[in-house]
Amino acid sequence: MGAPKVDRTLELGRYGPELDCTCTLTEAQAWCMRLARGHGENFSVLSGFVPSALRDDFAAVYAYCRCADDLGDECGSPERASALLAWWRRGTEAMGSGRSFHPVFTALAPVVARHGMPLKPFLDLLAAFEMDQHVTRYATWDELLGYCRLSADPVGRLVLMLLDEPRDEAALAASDAICTGLQLVNHWQDVRRDLLERGRIYLPQESWQGEIFDERLSWTCHRGFAPDRDFLEEYRATIRSLAERTWPLFAAGGELLERLHPKHRPLVWLFREGGMHTLRLIESWNYETCLARPTLTSFTKIRLLLQARWSTVRAIRSARREARAA
Repeated sequence: MGAPKVDRTLELGRYGPELDCTCTLTEAQAWCMRLARGHGENFSVLSGFVPSALRDDFAAVYAYCRCADDLGDECGSPERASALLAWWRRGTEAMGSGRSFHPVFTALAPVVARHGMPLKPFLDLLAAFEMDQHVTRYATWDELLGYCRLSADPVGRLVLMLLDEPRDEAALAASDAICTGLQLVNHWQDVRRDLLERGRIYLPQESWQGEIFDERLSWTCHRGFAPDRDFLEEYRATIRSLAERTWPLFAAGGELLERLHPKHRPLVWLFREGGMHTLRLIESWNYETCLARPTLTSFTKIRLLLQARWSTVRAIRSARREARAA
């Protein structure tokens, strides 16, 4: 089977706990860039919409988030994940002290200093991944939103800091709405994978009826078909109700787009639109995500990228016309 994915991703044999990281800043930036370019996300975090001067900064922040996520999900056991997340937390708190625990911290430390980033968003992310090691079910919608505030919202706030965009309460609330919406869509999309690979169910227990839903969901995910029509209808109704509660978050996040500089809007638009397209795809699959995982096609991704590119051109032209008129 080989080493767990996290060992390969973070190169723990070379840069793991109890090992000093002696790489230079240039080497660390190259390490983060390779990770950012090599991971299979819906849309590249280093798309052409990221300003060229910020590409290394985006790669460093992405690498931090990606590595922390893998530490939480890809270690093989909650015990090992907890130990490695504690190591990653020590590395986060030590940023700026001159000691680096990993190339990610070598690359990230000057980014944090340059953009005046507090450590709280990074530590909040770690708190979510630490929670994943012992919390595998959520009783209520509010409990799940509390998890999203740690696991998703900090990412949007970090992006605003990197772009030097407004961070007032209204902008942060809109950013949080988009990020929570994206996280929830990911949960509705990944029900089968979350349960099979990690033993977790993110569907709030209050959203379904019947005491044995958990058991029947596990049976369905393992076998790839529903035990009976009644369960499948209940499951569809559950995902439908959760999707309906997710749409208003994307609507609330639309306010952020109007607040951003025209050249930055497409980057945020792309991720928001990608989340909404995935939610529509879940709807078109009749909400049966316990049987298969709906994903955006390459054609849809290319179409969204082209739409985002066109919106960039229109926004810049509009800004120039307004400047000339003034």
